[in-house]
Amino acid sequence: MMDVFDEPAVQQRLRYQDLIPAIADALAALSSGKVVQPVRAVLPVAPHHGFFAVMPAYAGALGAKLVTFYPQNVGIHTHHAVIVLFKAETGEPLAMMDGRLITEMRTAAASAVATQRLARADASVLAILGSGVQAKSHLEALRHVRSIKEVRVWSPRNAPAFAQRHGVKAAATAADAVRGADVVVVAASSTTPILQGRWLAPGTHVNAIGATRPDWRELDDDLVTTARVFVDSREAALRESGDVIASRRGSEVTEIGAVVSGADPGRRNAEEITLFKSVGVAVEDVAAAALVLGVRSLESGAR
Repeated sequence: MMDVFDEPAVQQRLRYQDLIPAIADALAALSSGKVVQPVRAVLPVAPHHGFFAVMPAYAGALGAKLVTFYPQNVGIHTHHAVIVLFKAETGEPLAMMDGRLITEMRTAAASAVATQRLARADASVLAILGSGVQAKSHLEALRHVRSIKEVRVWSPRNAPAFAQRHGVKAAATAADAVRGADVVVVAASSTTPILQGRWLAPGTHVNAIGATRPDWRELDDDLVTTARVFVDSREAALRESGDVIASRRGSEVTEIGAVVSGADPGRRNAEEITLFKSVGVAVEDVAAAALVLGVRSLESGAR
């Protein structure tokens, strides 16, 4: 029998204190060559301004995510997904589960992995550009890896409501939100730059999770050409991220998994601006789904 988990069932089983280290292990395995994972195949659904993507991975656990992204949705989520896990030894289906919440949480968990390893140890001021699902999940996840004492949020429309709901401060502009912040999250579903490098103080760490198409941007040239750039997958980022492509520094882009494994030292000094540009990769989904199912996501036999 194949297990089926709807979103409430996934929510009952998934916790950041377990998910963040699981995502760290998955990203380290990816950077170490222990994961089989093609870059996602994306099918435009042009008449409805949407995208459909297929994201398989084998990392001991074997599975795939089918995900849709409809950025113009109003009143319903922009992302919907289903994840299927299979028994690696026989190919038998093990479980199918709703992937919307997994996508939300594993994205924030990956940013938490990067923040834990790249932000200054004394980082305590968080700025969030955006007020949607990812703003909420990042607010929760980053509190697991840094002692956050002040949070400022800005978005084009809903920052005051978000601030009231979560007990944080609403900023009048994006610049006001990020000036003097130690950690910045860009989660505003923008296709043109909303964060400028000149606003950032030395030593800031930035997590940027949107603009996952080659012709989309959320960061200006100043930031992507001066910050030290880290990604979840170099291959995926150089193909999918307009910001990373614009940096013209492909050989200098470092996978965060290499920092997790100790192959790269990460932050080099207290003044350096670090940028984690996340496009989201299938091994994160498979690792999270395996956590929901209660099976091992990584094995030494994965190649």
